[in-house]
Amino acid sequence: MQQSWFDAFSRFLVPIAGKLNNNRYLKVLRDAFMLAFPLTIFGSIAVVLANLPFLDRVMSEGALNTFRSALNIAPQATMGIMSIFVVFGIGYYLSKSYEIEAIFGGAIALVSFLLLTPFFLQSEGQEVVQNVIPLDRLGAKGMFLGMIVAFTAGEMYRWAVQRDFTIKMPAGVPPAVSRSFSALIPTLMTLSVFLIINIVVTQLFKTNMHDVVYHAIQAPLVGLGSGIVPTLIAVFVTQILWFFGLHGQIIINSVMDPIWNTLSLENLNAYMDKGEVPHVISKQFIEIYTVGMGGTGMTLAVVVAMLLFMKSKQLKQVGKLAIGPGIFNVNEPVIFGLPIVMNPLILFPWIVAPMVVTLVTYLAMSTGIVPPPTGVAVPWTVPILINGIMATNSIAGGLLQLVNFTIVLAIWFPFLKFIDRMNLQKEREEGKGESTQNAS
Repeated sequence: MQQSWFDAFSRFLVPIAGKLNNNRYLKVLRDAFMLAFPLTIFGSIAVVLANLPFLDRVMSEGALNTFRSALNIAPQATMGIMSIFVVFGIGYYLSKSYEIEAIFGGAIALVSFLLLTPFFLQSEGQEVVQNVIPLDRLGAKGMFLGMIVAFTAGEMYRWAVQRDFTIKMPAGVPPAVSRSFSALIPTLMTLSVFLIINIVVTQLFKTNMHDVVYHAIQAPLVGLGSGIVPTLIAVFVTQILWFFGLHGQIIINSVMDPIWNTLSLENLNAYMDKGEVPHVISKQFIEIYTVGMGGTGMTLAVVVAMLLFMKSKQLKQVGKLAIGPGIFNVNEPVIFGLPIVMNPLILFPWIVAPMVVTLVTYLAMSTGIVPPPTGVAVPWTVPILINGIMATNSIAGGLLQLVNFTIVLAIWFPFLKFIDRMNLQKEREEGKGESTQNAS
């Protein structure tokens, strides 16, 4: 009965997860966000340095303000304009997936986005000084419009190229020149469409596409994604996918990253401006307080339990192999060595522990006991305690991880003990069988 249930659920889930994992647009979106990752890490380091808690004790107020002002350009030039990197990345990787000139796809997507971005006149008295773009339009506020425009522009560029609306140059022309002329007509067609859209929206409706998309799509989705219930659902589905051997983190992140990253950018902007964080749920909430505790499923506590409290040779060996990678949040050794995949004995703790910890973390942060993550990007390989302190700029953020570690250990312990007893009995029987064979 149990096996038939597993088989039926697997037949239902695996094809859906496989389609999501192989979906062209989700893969492009994931790669585009990874393009921005090293840049956001650089900006995050500057934010961490500028907000170290002891600086006000070793520097005067004037020196501290000067120091922070000097570093402030780093997050503005990276995380503050993250939409630009994502838009370019979507255009680039989408074109690359169709095996057409990727660099032109990225450039066209970026210009299409800028064509819909409002430029405001900055004036002194009666004289217009310059056109400026508010930074939030290139950051969190423009994220969803940027993704929509990038995918649309990329598909339009691909459509024109694949239908051969290109200019063919003679064989002797340098390749760079030939590629530029080949992209000329698709570029003109694509950019003209977005220019017309901008003219219609701004001149007839007296607004701009940024505000339209933000109020109609982005704000409702971000508001929904910042709630604890959708977050728990995302954690649950991640664990279920991993249980069936599918990389749940990649699949769910491909869908949820636009929301979680937008929440992180809004947190960072508010933290830098006011020292306050508006959202508990964010990309760092998910990464630091789930993946950042030994990998998906928070398995560092499981590995420590196997090393310290289990007696069977199998669990001890898995613990020894998994402890090193687990410290740096790599947990494939325990996922496939325990194993966790398709093991009904640990299905309950594998699903329940991350959900309980996520709920405890949310309650601790929403009630003000622990500050929420500031939006600073922390590499996912940074060990537990350190990454919690870095993400929240507070020792309390690291101490909360230790509480969560204990919760995971308590939930997992009886199930590990049961598996340990089974393994010990099996090892004794095998030992008796070997002794009998040697005696004969």
